[in-house]
Amino acid sequence: MTSNQSQDIDFKTVEDPFAQREAEKYQNPIPSRELILQLIQQSGKPLRRQQIAERFALESADELEALRRRLRAMERDGQLLFNSKQKYCLGDGQNIIVGRVLGHPEGFGFLKPEDGSDDLFLSPKEMKPLMHYDKISVRVSGLDRRGRREASVVEILERNTHQVVGRFFVEGRVALVMPDNKKINHEVLIAKEDTGGAKNGQIVVAEIIQQPTAHCQPIGRVVEVLGSHMAPGMEIEMAIRSYELPNTWPDALLVETQSLTPEVPEAAKENRVDIRALPLVTIDGEDARDFDDAVYAKKTEKGWKLLVAIADVSHYVHIGTALDAEAKNRSTSVYFPEKVIPMLPEILSNGLCSLNPAVDRLCMVCEILIDAGGQVSRSRFYEAVMRSHARLTYTEVAKMLVDGDQPLIKKHARLLPHLESLYSLYKLMRRQRELRGAMDFDTQETRIVFGANRKIEEIVPVVRNDAHKLIEEFMITANTAAAHFLKKKKMPHLLRIHDGPGSEKLLSLKTFLSELGLHLGGGVNPRPLDYMHLLDSVKTRKDAHLIQTVLLRSMSQAVYSPEDKGHFGLALDAYAHFTSPIRRYPDLLVHRAIRHTLAGKSPASFSYDYAAMQQLGEHCSMHERRADEATRDVVNWLKCEYMLDKIGQEFPGIISAVTGFGFFVELQAIYVEGLVHIASLQGDYFNFDATSHHLYGERTGVRYRLGDAVRVKVVRVNLDDKKIDFELLTVGKKPAKTGQAEKKPNKNPGSRPPAKKAATAEKPNKAKAKKRRSS
Repeated sequence: MTSNQSQDIDFKTVEDPFAQREAEKYQNPIPSRELILQLIQQSGKPLRRQQIAERFALESADELEALRRRLRAMERDGQLLFNSKQKYCLGDGQNIIVGRVLGHPEGFGFLKPEDGSDDLFLSPKEMKPLMHYDKISVRVSGLDRRGRREASVVEILERNTHQVVGRFFVEGRVALVMPDNKKINHEVLIAKEDTGGAKNGQIVVAEIIQQPTAHCQPIGRVVEVLGSHMAPGMEIEMAIRSYELPNTWPDALLVETQSLTPEVPEAAKENRVDIRALPLVTIDGEDARDFDDAVYAKKTEKGWKLLVAIADVSHYVHIGTALDAEAKNRSTSVYFPEKVIPMLPEILSNGLCSLNPAVDRLCMVCEILIDAGGQVSRSRFYEAVMRSHARLTYTEVAKMLVDGDQPLIKKHARLLPHLESLYSLYKLMRRQRELRGAMDFDTQETRIVFGANRKIEEIVPVVRNDAHKLIEEFMITANTAAAHFLKKKKMPHLLRIHDGPGSEKLLSLKTFLSELGLHLGGGVNPRPLDYMHLLDSVKTRKDAHLIQTVLLRSMSQAVYSPEDKGHFGLALDAYAHFTSPIRRYPDLLVHRAIRHTLAGKSPASFSYDYAAMQQLGEHCSMHERRADEATRDVVNWLKCEYMLDKIGQEFPGIISAVTGFGFFVELQAIYVEGLVHIASLQGDYFNFDATSHHLYGERTGVRYRLGDAVRVKVVRVNLDDKKIDFELLTVGKKPAKTGQAEKKPNKNPGSRPPAKKAATAEKPNKAKAKKRRSS
């Protein structure tokens, strides 16, 4: 049937062949998926949702909402595609996969599917019209020589890159910008009249005025000249623009916030529980400026009462305002070394919302009752007005509670009994955490210390003491209580979900462990407790860090979603982010849901439904990754700058990653990472074994393995590419003598013996300590 013939069909009166099925499932049935597909197919062109509703004569609010949900579900299942023109067109069932493009400096790329399935390979040819993080639909076109699924592009659904930051070059009569972000493999062509006065070699911002195609490079125009790439602070300015991080406040927002004062108005304190007399305290890092949370605990007849008071951001940031729009646009505060791009303006983030000491603040309280065994028995939420009794740091609290620091104890004598109560409760709850199998990997975080002109003086480790763990435990408890509360009230809400390991990663992990004579319990569905039992069993081994690193890399990434999937890493069936609304938009959404419920309103009258939460979850997850990537870029640039005057020097290090083109080494005591390229390994041909994470010399039997200790020399530092190259000075390990020759890894992986020497360090986690609190 042609599209012209389809005009003769009146879908307002046509009989739905699946009407009975729909009537059995739904009280107010709408057209079936099959009939919707028939409509779009016979229309011969994509249709808007409103057009589909009109063709089926759907008019009531309930019918329109049901249609919207059905179309979204069909989109998720691959039956429909929602294109860049906001129209629905036919998909191809499970043969169509939608996801985001992950670019690679070598010109190829990968598709990260929205459904969480394994990545697909995108050849350089398929990448020609694409840029990093574009949203596209693809078909599986086959397998490459390495067995990876290859994809061919069906449609570009959404462009992600609207401007690039990079070096401006003039080559003959051609001007171009080389993007600083190496995941963008395109040179951006610049017309002579669009150079904006930029000079050769300068750092510029170029707006993309024509996206790339299969035959043409992207075209842009210079909209800002940043200057020399070595100027102090340039790395942050480049990251802000490269990742399109919002960093100026819209005029409408500034108008809205003009009426705010540093003090909480008296009228705002009315009809709230007054807890100003309770000795609540904030415990944060030394460099923290905004304080989201304060804690207090006391012993009761049946156990403990814990109060977690969180800044009441939802009182100030209302739905539909310019302030809310910008908070959603940013989604998260971005923490660069010695610079923060906040989600909320300073009058709120460091002022009215921040739980500063000795001033009245509005808060949302999670009150938790804990029994004598350390288990949560009951919790409730209420709005309150509080007054922080002290701004304490992790270092101070640990020195008092663990080290018995007398000067500090004397200084905070009034608060010491309350701090001791918090510590006693933490130790009790810590036991329950261990029993349920929540993961607590021993990772190493670092902090960059700057001197004059923003030059790095040193990179120092951040010690995660018991004060960090205490706050982290209480935040996790409050976040869990928030998830359970909203689930019980049947409120649409955003969860922090963390899936268990995928089948491929699990198979690779178990193969690796079997070669070490180790076993991960749980079969095809291991529990967090199985992971922790394994970690406990190997903590005295010399290769414990190697095993921990491989376990970590088998895990998936946590995301925001309304799907009730639980949090694998924390061993929790439901988990939400509630404790940091100053710096995370998902927490603000959770606060709004709680406030809506406390006001006695029904879920149906809430401003968000499930579909809206799903979209917000995708939005916030994407912006969280963007912030992490921007921060990582800045840190890598700074570390490269730090190493410029160390070329030719020698350092001990630990192999932190092994690839087919070489291995990365993290320098001990410096916490800088660089590459020993495979081409620099002389005297042998090396095979890469991804399962065992090592390179293996065919002739000599020498191997370089994740976690091995080596000594290297710094030979090259490339600021533009943010890369450091090392030359190996020590020889790798030969296989242990077992009485017979060891087989090569590509012959029989299960026969390889474990490494003789242990890993002694691991790649540092660059996330800020504060961001660890709520996983």
